[in-house]
Amino acid sequence: MALFGRKQVAAVGTSQDPEIKAAVGYGTGGNAGASQINNFYAYTNGEMRQIAMRVPTISRARDLMASVIGCLKLEMYRDIWNGDEMEEVPLAPRAWLARIDPNVTNNFILSWTFDDLFMMGRAFWYIKSRTADGYPASFERLPAAMVTTQDQAGPVWFGPSNQVFFSGLPIESENLVQFLSPVQGLLYTSSEAITTALRLEASARRNAESAIPAGVLRQIGGEPLSGQELADMAAAFNAARMTNQTAALNEYLTYEATTATPDKMLLVESRDFQARELCRAANIPNYLAGIDQGSYQYTTSRGAREDLYLFGAKAFIDCIAETLSSDNVLPHGTYVKFDVEEYLSESYLGGADVETETTIETPRYAND
Repeated sequence: MALFGRKQVAAVGTSQDPEIKAAVGYGTGGNAGASQINNFYAYTNGEMRQIAMRVPTISRARDLMASVIGCLKLEMYRDIWNGDEMEEVPLAPRAWLARIDPNVTNNFILSWTFDDLFMMGRAFWYIKSRTADGYPASFERLPAAMVTTQDQAGPVWFGPSNQVFFSGLPIESENLVQFLSPVQGLLYTSSEAITTALRLEASARRNAESAIPAGVLRQIGGEPLSGQELADMAAAFNAARMTNQTAALNEYLTYEATTATPDKMLLVESRDFQARELCRAANIPNYLAGIDQGSYQYTTSRGAREDLYLFGAKAFIDCIAETLSSDNVLPHGTYVKFDVEEYLSESYLGGADVETETTIETPRYAND
């Protein structure tokens, strides 16, 4: 006599989801990469990202947008036709919307998911467990720098990958949520701009190490020196110049200092220009990175939040929300969105009075 199981119907989840069952476990073979999850001692966000974050403008742009995305709440809804237009009807959220990964806060996982999208152009969540209806119940972020795909080399991604490797081992794509950024990763589009910024910072630091300005060490008497002797003498003088405020020369040598002013020695204009370049690369208004625009007008705190949201964070917010609304995460016809209205509202900073009081004279974003 054959045994037949009862057919399960996918239901719209609520805050009290059906009993949770484990997702496909950590195994070997085609899912060997799952065994590397939670081996934090081997985790890395990539050397290229670490280099980029040494640039203050990149760090500022990343932190500003991460602070927006990390603070937003997730809501669940369904679209219903009311006779004139589609209307969003709120739904009871599935349990994971309040705690995506039981081990960390939503602020943490959403901020670092954005970080992967911003830097690498894609992000990955592993489905740790599922509810009885087969939909995900909890997730864990996998650092994008540790994920490789055999069917896509990048840096432009054309769709979710089916041949995914985590920490060098294969992992089942059926247990992954793959976020694909609408814009190419910053590490690929702006590598030269980042390198230039770091070189300018290094040059400014080198010029700032000595109170004696750069110049030319000239021999005015005595026996002519060979090229190697001149190089050795210049190296010795430069080493002394970096560690002492007073230099000593004999009667055969003279030091002709340049007339460079401190702002030129510290490359202020060049570094400021490069900061503008990186603001363009990161898609944030220049004034949010503290860059002087040259012309000013009054800006409210709400206006600054709107600029940051529209020019920088919105593309990534929509990417995350639409990916989490796909049929492999939620039942068909149900969707997830971020509560952006609360972030943009006056009450976010305590009411309209706060916005009026915090009106300050700051440079506005301009096309440059």
